[in-house]
Amino acid sequence: MSSEDRVFKALADRRRRRILDLLKLQPLTTGDLCKRFPSLDRCTVMQHLDVLEGADLIIVKREGRLRWNYLNPLPIKKILDRWISRHAAGAVDFLARVKRDLES
Repeated sequence: MSSEDRVFKALADRRRRRILDLLKLQPLTTGDLCKRFPSLDRCTVMQHLDVLEGADLIIVKREGRLRWNYLNPLPIKKILDRWISRHAAGAVDFLARVKRDLES
């Protein structure tokens, strides 16, 4: 499976996207993440973290018994550059033309 495939697979699950949203705000320990998902057992949270780590969307640092999880936005940036940026530039150009036409 390619690295892009792993990223898309990881992002396909809403719980993993929620984990990434939380990590966007600050690094969290695995225990902190488990507390934020009371409907999931620790094993399930760990499985989601393993998928995110396998897709390189999180970086894990161990400090003693703590496992700190950090967001790694680079794989998402690569997808943005490949799939979205080119289209966004066209949309911005279109909006600029509309604005120019409305003003004239």
